[in-house]
Amino acid sequence: MLSATEARSDAPGFAALHGGDASVVLLPSLGGRIRDVTLAGRQWLWHNPDVPFTGPGRNMTFEQSVPSGGFDECFPTIAACRLPAWVTGAAGARLAERGALWAQRCDLSIDTGEAGNAATCRWSVEPLPFLFTRTIVVRADGVIRFSYSATNAGAHRLPFLWAAQPVFPLTRRTRIVLPAGARTRVWMQQGLHLATGLSQHAWPRVRAGGALVDVSRPGAIGRQRFACTLFAELPRSECTVGIEENTTRLEMRVHGREVSHVGIWINHGALGAAERREPAIRWWRAKRYATVTLAPCLGAPEALSDALGAWETARWIEPETSARWSMEWRGARIERT
Repeated sequence: MLSATEARSDAPGFAALHGGDASVVLLPSLGGRIRDVTLAGRQWLWHNPDVPFTGPGRNMTFEQSVPSGGFDECFPTIAACRLPAWVTGAAGARLAERGALWAQRCDLSIDTGEAGNAATCRWSVEPLPFLFTRTIVVRADGVIRFSYSATNAGAHRLPFLWAAQPVFPLTRRTRIVLPAGARTRVWMQQGLHLATGLSQHAWPRVRAGGALVDVSRPGAIGRQRFACTLFAELPRSECTVGIEENTTRLEMRVHGREVSHVGIWINHGALGAAERREPAIRWWRAKRYATVTLAPCLGAPEALSDALGAWETARWIEPETSARWSMEWRGARIERT
């Protein structure tokens, strides 16, 4: 519950929240990134063994920060892009890879109350004039609640995307859990020959040539190296997405009226989507990691410019108003028969 500093001089300070059998460790100086999430007796997030979590620096680059792993918030875009000229007040604005949050220290406040132990992070966003807030509450019953708000501090109506991007290790036992039949589109693929573009699929099966591939168990597909990015549209009701490993499950509970999509980034020892967008990012090429990112999203796909285009999924906020949404994480034990 208290902010502390790790032993290494170059390591960032951290804040730890505990409740029941759950805990969260976050790094305010690294854009409020979440380093660890423990639920059902398991620490779930992947850590890059070759890119440590390092302390803040004036000229910290995407290569030095994001690839270390953990859980980042992407806002107001996921992929770097340039906004179209017709967006009033932001015509031609250039948005950085992963958005504006990861690259700056957040303002952090810690609180202990009846609802649980809480950490609130606040950011001021540029070049789109947003104020962004995330509050994490770890409750005594072991549930972790994430509450978000984005406020338009400008004079014009503004668009945005948001994605929570926790990175998990990928093994042969990993299973991705989404509502059965959820409409799914493939944004990027390498090594699987999945049908991309406007093709729609019913989760968990995706067309690949004349066959159907079950992508819910990516580590068991049998290809040595592949990578893909998919976006599934969630039903407009309460639903659960999650990830299973052995006999435990991490469940993310959301409402489809608030959180419209979930993004799935799978890297099984191949090039990731980030490297395809930005050739300067070489960390993934150097080491063939196996990871999966399960990302609740407001809008899709990765670039806000694309969400404003053919996908037509960008969210808009009027001046001096706010958008709010939330999700809950909990752990569960799985009984195998």
